[in-house]
Amino acid sequence: MANEKKPFFSHETLEKNIGLLIIASIVVVMFAGLVQIVPLFFQHSTTEPAPGVKPYQPLELIGRDLYIREGCVGCHSQQVRMLRAEVQRYGPYSVAGESVFDHPFLWGSKRTGPDLARIGGRYSDEWHRIHLRNPRDVVPESNMPNYPWLAKNTVQGLNVQERMVALRKLGVPYTDEQIEQAPEALVGKTEEDAVVAYLQSLGVGVRNAAMQRQAAIANDKKAEN
Repeated sequence: MANEKKPFFSHETLEKNIGLLIIASIVVVMFAGLVQIVPLFFQHSTTEPAPGVKPYQPLELIGRDLYIREGCVGCHSQQVRMLRAEVQRYGPYSVAGESVFDHPFLWGSKRTGPDLARIGGRYSDEWHRIHLRNPRDVVPESNMPNYPWLAKNTVQGLNVQERMVALRKLGVPYTDEQIEQAPEALVGKTEEDAVVAYLQSLGVGVRNAAMQRQAAIANDKKAEN
């Protein structure tokens, strides 16, 4: 009817007012984001460490910072996705509890090189050293650059204590004793030593915890029989 009043707020109003449409879209996206994100701060699975996960040791912590500095995060992810092919290749898919001590997270998305979430213990320290100095010596088809300077630069004297204090404020449970003794772990070590130590730590705790669970289950079955 000609005299029928239209509601003040309707789809037609939004469709004809681009400014109002943009504002309404932003509000909806913000609300939806909060509904998804806020509950995660109160779930134990995302705020407590997964079985086997421990804070990085001083040398590993320095190695992680060097890993970031050298741009390794641009080519390697650290997140095994819930796909059969990835689980078969890399091991159990990643869970949030594995990264509670990581600041910042290094999940990544680009894989010019393989995922490194489970790389710890898969190769020897010497393999990693050769790989860092000249990747093609162990992986002929690799397009990874060389990092020969890591073997020449020392990490002794770096401010590892200040880094650990800062991380403790973010929730990483470093003790006063661990912080006090941290510089000793860097004595005589190179940047290459630190990066190798970091790589060798990735996924080890989770893998060991999984093996212990499997062994316990197997023992329980034997006891039942």
